[in-house]
Amino acid sequence: MVEPAQESETIRVPDHDLDDLVSTVARLVAESRKQGETLARLTDDTPLSDDGGSGCKHGDGEGSVAASAAAEPGGSQEGPASIFILALDGNAYVEELAALTSWVHDLLLPVYGREITTGRPWCQQWQEHPEAVARLHALWLAWQQLTDVEAGLAGPSTWHRDHLDPALLHLRTPDGPFGACTTSPARPNHRLLASPEPAGA
Repeated sequence: MVEPAQESETIRVPDHDLDDLVSTVARLVAESRKQGETLARLTDDTPLSDDGGSGCKHGDGEGSVAASAAAEPGGSQEGPASIFILALDGNAYVEELAALTSWVHDLLLPVYGREITTGRPWCQQWQEHPEAVARLHALWLAWQQLTDVEAGLAGPSTWHRDHLDPALLHLRTPDGPFGACTTSPARPNHRLLASPEPAGA
């Protein structure tokens, strides 16, 4: 039960902002479904799988490499061996990062961003933090699979519990990848933390 003191601190989102958010989500879902249908037609000899394989939905629907990789499970020599963003390079990485950025900025941050504090840092240049890119991409892939109709009614709840909450906990912890970045919206900051030296270096 929420205490009255906490209710007074609740931030209310204006109805017109909610309408914008609802229309953005609806647009992303529609584009994802359209891309899935297109992918199914292009790979008529490869049926859509229930595990998010060739039926993987990508937020902006424009040139997502993960969708292309999923369309060819055996993969051609030119295609990536994995749909995970860290396995991509060159233009494939750039295109996938652009699609991921659209999802993070259009859906994830408006809904789940919360306030920036010392206990919950964030970095506006998150694309330059490899761990953040990896975790957010994995979160996006899970979102595509678990918000699909085929995931069932519990899909979104499973995504929140098993994917969103752990990802944000790791990303926004004070000793996470953004630990040296912004801890106050009024003072934007970006600094990459040093990684351990590889063995034998």
